[in-house]
Amino acid sequence: MTDTRSITPREKAEILAQALPYIRKFHGKTMVIKYGGNAMTDPELQADFAEDVVLLKLVGINPVVVHGGGPQIENALNRLGKKGEFIQGMRVTDAETMEVVEWVLGGEVQQDIVGLINQAGGKAVGLTGRDGAMIRAQKLKMIDSKDPSKEHDVGQVGDIVSIDPGVVRALQDDAFIPVISPIGFGENNESFNINADVVAGKLASVLSAEKLVLLTNTPGVLDKAGNLLTDLSARAIDEMFADGTIHGGMLPKISSALDAAKSGVHSVHIIDGRVPHALLLEILTDQAFGTMIRSH
Repeated sequence: MTDTRSITPREKAEILAQALPYIRKFHGKTMVIKYGGNAMTDPELQADFAEDVVLLKLVGINPVVVHGGGPQIENALNRLGKKGEFIQGMRVTDAETMEVVEWVLGGEVQQDIVGLINQAGGKAVGLTGRDGAMIRAQKLKMIDSKDPSKEHDVGQVGDIVSIDPGVVRALQDDAFIPVISPIGFGENNESFNINADVVAGKLASVLSAEKLVLLTNTPGVLDKAGNLLTDLSARAIDEMFADGTIHGGMLPKISSALDAAKSGVHSVHIIDGRVPHALLLEILTDQAFGTMIRSH
């Protein structure tokens, strides 16, 4: 917990007053938050995140949390003596791995987050894409990045067919905070592991969210010299894809952010989850704690 005792009551009041225009502007609006990285594994940052989400809900904003769990899946697979295999940044998911993914994401990780939010005074409800028939998926066709005629089989990794946000809306209207694991189901009732950034982006579009916030282990989007770019348009990002400035693990993150920005989400924020209370600072203050991607 950050020590706030040295702040005078007057300064505290100033800080709170600064948040007012933002609270007014975003009241009643939906924000989809992708929770991952250090913010998810460091106990102090976990507590900060839970407090931030509860505070947003209390001031009338509707947070929806979508979480990842790569490191936790990796640990569980190691315990079983299975080696994680990746192709072009995507986890190869055979039937056994899928079982592990389901119980780690839909059980352990999701329930930890639900518990943290409840402990902070909120009312969180855990869901997977199966609940309320929310996320319909199909097998992902992974085209080789160098040879477009070649396709990789990554097993039960899914591509979203459609999202029905009915269950999320019902919970939001009733003071609950939905916490969603990125697992979808196929037409034969099979399970699919879906990239959490992709689920968050698509869900933000379907819910016509005001903002999509992606917590990461980086300060945001950096230029080639390593400087933080705080404000980007969709066009600038297309150029950064083309010249290779954006690569590696940032690719799925930024492409889902870009899709969301192009399909009705007002702004997308890629923020540093290693900063305590980064979420509140990004949403309720003038400070930029990451990269904002504007829809136009």
